[in-house]
Amino acid sequence: MAFYHNLAVQFRTYNRNVKLSFMANILTQIGLGIFMVIYNFYIRKLGYTEAVNGQVIAMTSLATAIILVPAGLVSDRFGRKRVIFYGIAVSGMILFFRSIFADQSMLISLAFTSGLTMAFLQVSGIPWLAENSTAEQRVNLFSLHFASMTAANVIGSLLGGLLTDLFSLVVSDLHSIRYSLMIGALIYLSGIIPTTKFQEIPKKVEKAAQKVSFKWQNDGMKLIVLFAIAQMLIGFGAGLVIPYLNLYFADRFSASTTSIGFIISLGQAATALAMFIGPLVVKRLGEVKAVVYLQLASLPFLLLTAYTNHIWLAAIGFLFRQALMNAGNPIQMSLMMSKVNDSMKGLANSINQMVFNLGWALMGPVSTGIVVQYGSYWGYAYVFTITAGLYLIGSIYFLIVFKGFKEKGQSVAKIS
Repeated sequence: MAFYHNLAVQFRTYNRNVKLSFMANILTQIGLGIFMVIYNFYIRKLGYTEAVNGQVIAMTSLATAIILVPAGLVSDRFGRKRVIFYGIAVSGMILFFRSIFADQSMLISLAFTSGLTMAFLQVSGIPWLAENSTAEQRVNLFSLHFASMTAANVIGSLLGGLLTDLFSLVVSDLHSIRYSLMIGALIYLSGIIPTTKFQEIPKKVEKAAQKVSFKWQNDGMKLIVLFAIAQMLIGFGAGLVIPYLNLYFADRFSASTTSIGFIISLGQAATALAMFIGPLVVKRLGEVKAVVYLQLASLPFLLLTAYTNHIWLAAIGFLFRQALMNAGNPIQMSLMMSKVNDSMKGLANSINQMVFNLGWALMGPVSTGIVVQYGSYWGYAYVFTITAGLYLIGSIYFLIVFKGFKEKGQSVAKIS
């Protein structure tokens, strides 16, 4: 209780921009949670194959990967407030259109457009929080940020499954999903309201950034590349399984949309709680070991999910894998932000998200192809096992590359 009391005390110290940002994030994530938990089923109900599902996910991630770095430059040039505002407005409208159109070419085109527009939000959120906080606040702020987003996704996932089942009592399955998607898009759009009250901060950092030495910029790029490689390995693994978890529970266990929404929501709730544990693990082990240990601890649960024939064991495996694997994200983000100079924070965030989305884009069709070829048991078993291997390689790489990096990082952190 004292821990959560401290979090509440810290939250009161954040400035108005940060608090408004939390409001906007919660609304958009609830809407997105509704959308993502049932959109795969929407494509199925339209009569399309798993290959179309793979194409939609791949095109969304590919578009995001392509635009992230230019989006970061636009965010630096025109200001976070403006980019976040228009990002929510345009991406929210695209989500609404995606819930209406049924033509395959439109589904894929809108998925690509959705990936483009959402990238502007992705690339602006972390720098916006970093610019509105002190270095001492960031570890806990990022943990709270990721936790609140995850908790909002929990609500969205639950609502998505529940709304769909309720609507199915009075309309067809296809229309019940469509109405739920439309509600999700409208909730997402409502996130634009808090952004109208954002106050853009003067860009004092830019003048200081001009004085940064060429050597530091070189070192900064090396750091960004090293972090990006680690993120790419994890992204390739995640791209194989995360977009299809709802289909996994439906195919292997014939679970209802409500049950699937509930299971996914439990996993997200566990993740939200694990986000708060991260800072405590950092105090005991340090940032690098905390990330690696949390990721490695998730692997047995991932393999349990891969091979079990019991839905409750699959749910437990999913829950713990989700929580442990994602608990290291705020730590990793805080580590990167502390090592990279202010003038390169936006670029670092963009590149890391770009390579992660590239993994999703490239591995989506691979995952659906394996499942179609080998069926609902061995197909998912193979996919989950490959993911476990990629996670293991990524964790070992992270430990080897960054374990002796603390001393260098301390001197670098002083420059920024």
